[in-house]
Amino acid sequence: MKVKNNFIYIGVFMLLIFQSCGINSDLMLKTPKDYEYDKMDVDSANQSKNEYIIHVNDVLKFQFFTNKGEKVLDIVSGSSGGGAAQTLNSSNTISYTIMNDSITKLPALNEVNLVGKTIREAELFLETEYGKLYVDPFVQITVTNRRVIIFPGSGGDASVVYLKNNNTTILEALALAGGITDRGRAKRIKLIREENGEKKVYLIDLSTIEGLQYTDLIVQNGDYIYVEPVPQLGKEFLREIAPIFSLASSTVSLIFIISKL
Repeated sequence: MKVKNNFIYIGVFMLLIFQSCGINSDLMLKTPKDYEYDKMDVDSANQSKNEYIIHVNDVLKFQFFTNKGEKVLDIVSGSSGGGAAQTLNSSNTISYTIMNDSITKLPALNEVNLVGKTIREAELFLETEYGKLYVDPFVQITVTNRRVIIFPGSGGDASVVYLKNNNTTILEALALAGGITDRGRAKRIKLIREENGEKKVYLIDLSTIEGLQYTDLIVQNGDYIYVEPVPQLGKEFLREIAPIFSLASSTVSLIFIISKL
C-alpha cells in the first residue's frame, strides 16, 4: 500500500510539472482563429502612394542651400526644444526632433509643423517658406532615427533595424533583418502599425506570387513586423519531458530500493 501511495504522489508530481511546461512559450502576439485583422487597401502597397510620413519624435537632418547651391552660414533660430540657439554648421546641416506638439523651429523661420507630410512634401513646403527670404532655396530632409522591430520567425528572437533610406519596403526590411528563418511562416506575417493613435494589425501573405501586392509596402517608423513561427510541438515536448522522465525514473528506482529494505 505504501508503494502504491508513493506512485500516486509521483503521478501527481509529474502532472504538475506537465502543466507548467514551457512548450512554445516563446511564441508572441498570438491571435485566436476568429481574430479579425484590419483590412489593408491593396493600392496602399504601391510605393508611389505610400511614401514615408513624418511623425512626432522623428529626428530629422535638415540641409539648406540657396542661390542654386550656395551655402548659407548666417541664419540662426531659436532651439527646437533644447534651449540653445540652433545654427547651420559648415555643411549647412542641423538635426532636430519633431516635438510632441508637432511644432519645430528652423533657422530664419517661425514655428512650422511638418507632421503628416511626406519627405518630399516637407521639402517643397520649406522651400516655399524660405523662398520668401532667399533666392532659389534648396532643402534636403532625412529622417535619421527611423527603425522597425522585426521578429523573423524563430520565436522570441528579434532585431531592431534602422532604416537609412526614406522609403524602405517591407521586403527590404525583412532582408535587412536576415530574411525569414526556417521556422517562420511566410504566409502569416503580422504588421503592427500605429495609425491615428490606434494600433492596427494587418495580416500579410508572402508565401505566393499574389503577395507581390505587398512587397512594395513602405514601412513606417515604429512598425512591428512579426513573422509567425511554426509551433515545434514534438521537439519541444521531448525536450521538456526528458528531464522529467529522468527524474521520475530515478525516483521510482529509489522507492523500489527503499521498499526492499
